[in-house]
Amino acid sequence: MPYTVRELAELVHGRIIGDDRILISSARPLSEAGPGDITFVADDKNAKLLPKCQASAVVTQPGRDCNGHTVIEVPDPLTAFLTIFERLHGRPKRLPVGIDPRACIAPSVRLGEGVVIGPGAVVGENSILGPRCHIHANVVIGSHCTIGEDVIIHPNVVLYDGCTVGNRVVIHAGAVIGKDGFGFRQLHGQHMRIPQLGSVLIEDDVEIGAGTTIDRGTFQATRIGTGTKIDNQVQIGHNCRIGRHNLIVSQVGVAGSTTTGDYVVIAGQAGIADHLTIGNGVVIGAQAGVMTNIPDGQRWLGTPARPEREAKVRYFQVERLPQVLEDLKRIKEALGLTQA
Repeated sequence: MPYTVRELAELVHGRIIGDDRILISSARPLSEAGPGDITFVADDKNAKLLPKCQASAVVTQPGRDCNGHTVIEVPDPLTAFLTIFERLHGRPKRLPVGIDPRACIAPSVRLGEGVVIGPGAVVGENSILGPRCHIHANVVIGSHCTIGEDVIIHPNVVLYDGCTVGNRVVIHAGAVIGKDGFGFRQLHGQHMRIPQLGSVLIEDDVEIGAGTTIDRGTFQATRIGTGTKIDNQVQIGHNCRIGRHNLIVSQVGVAGSTTTGDYVVIAGQAGIADHLTIGNGVVIGAQAGVMTNIPDGQRWLGTPARPEREAKVRYFQVERLPQVLEDLKRIKEALGLTQA
């Protein structure tokens, strides 16, 4: 259903510059938008694409020159564009409220109002699912788990016994929460498993990517702090305490008993050794190998990881090595020091 520019501006509380009667039927990014579409510009880099864009309207910040396009001015163009996109294209539909007859729900399970449970899902004894939870197909929730309000758990996720999930958490397909931590000791020449008797606690507003694994603690809970976002294929070891509002990118590995502060960013494929403390606001670069504690607010790169400035100096030194060796060879030849 098309909407006028005025209707969309009212939706996002924006200010119109241009023709407010234009009909908009879809929302598309700058590189794809054409007549009848609305797009957005969030920064100067994207603004360079505007002269060639055929969109009928643009969402952007106040004061930006949009080459004659009709404009909706808002403080945050991306958030406004997302709102408009959802209005024009619709949100994904929820399944009807209730339990699919092909699900297996233990009699002692307590279900909140408006819960959706899809086919093949299993919920174990004495677990609690809060209001408006959406449990997709083939999810397995063990016994004595507690799931908060408005949680979405996508297909084939496994929550082992005793896990706790806060409110508004999203867990994507194939994640495994609460597996035994990787703990062994050598006894009589064999690796003997140390029982993992703890749990996993996921606080409010966390998102966990597809294929990610979070191990249960040995005696305590492995904890994921409020607002943290974890990408696909991340491994969080037992007894870790991940702080609030961290961003942990794909294929990161965090070894057991490591603690991160708040607002930490760990880029893709970084590895963090066990029993370390990563301070508040730390940024760790891609493929970094962290083997020591990092104080608050620092940026570290490389393997082994070092402070950003030091790591960059070493990088450029290594890049210059071939030229240095060539220079050394010429000097030795000039001095007659080369071997016959």
